[in-house]
Amino acid sequence: YGTTRAAALSDRLQSTLGMELSGVILISPVLNFATLRFDAGNDLPYALYVPAYAATAWYHGKLTGEEKGSREEAVERAQEWAMTDYLVALAKGDGLVGAERERIAARLASFTGLSREFVLRSDVRVEIQQFCKELLRGEGKTVGRLDSRYTATEGNATLPTPSFDSSYATIQGPFTAALNAYLRGPLRYTTDLNYEILTGKVGPWNFGDARNRYANVADDLRRAMTTNPRLRVLVACGYYDLATPPSAATYTMEHLGLDERLRGNITTTFYEAGHMMYLRKADRDKLKADTAAFFAAALGDGGTSEE
Repeated sequence: YGTTRAAALSDRLQSTLGMELSGVILISPVLNFATLRFDAGNDLPYALYVPAYAATAWYHGKLTGEEKGSREEAVERAQEWAMTDYLVALAKGDGLVGAERERIAARLASFTGLSREFVLRSDVRVEIQQFCKELLRGEGKTVGRLDSRYTATEGNATLPTPSFDSSYATIQGPFTAALNAYLRGPLRYTTDLNYEILTGKVGPWNFGDARNRYANVADDLRRAMTTNPRLRVLVACGYYDLATPPSAATYTMEHLGLDERLRGNITTTFYEAGHMMYLRKADRDKLKADTAAFFAAALGDGGTSEE
């Protein structure tokens, strides 16, 4: 949740300490948790995940017909449909019946690579873990959550959801080895404690005043950008990120409530990898170039402001 903290911290540093920032970089961000939580009564994530599902289905060769073009075309069409027809259909709840329900199910199936029958059984709402299991079920494989390009085989193909995240399993060993080598080598630090990349031992998370509601620090970022019109924001997203999908990030940025003159201070870049796009060399190089350009702009003319 580094990006969540970064957005909140940008406002706090400026408002309480007078430390004006030139820029904030958000890599695979989540600022508004309502965009990610597949909870009863919250239909928004079902729509926001469709473009990432489409990118994943495209990568694994599961798109057919008119959706079979380039990845960018598939994502763009999925985005347009999900935020119009699909959102309206979801809002109808139990009122979505008959031919309209069949039409929505068929369209969702075409964008996700899933069967129309599965989509209908899922009440035209496909949660991330269901998608990760179902897309390649016929091949006995699952796709990853952090990076849906990765796949894995499981002993029990009848499970409703994956028993592990193939993309996390792939990086866990190398990450742990690299950190241990760095600690014991250049830093000369030794400890008997285990290094854990992700662990439930840090929970439960304390989201401050976000009780009985979704944590949302988007307004913190809006305040920071409004009080400091020179503040620039770089949002970096991976096409195959099913943990914090690109559409959720762009949706949040488009709902900050910023003055029109400040909207140009937000730059969004996309990469052909997942949550940690820097694991792919070509994207690591692109991210380096993108951040260098961002630094030059943030430290140069200072962004959008009135003279």
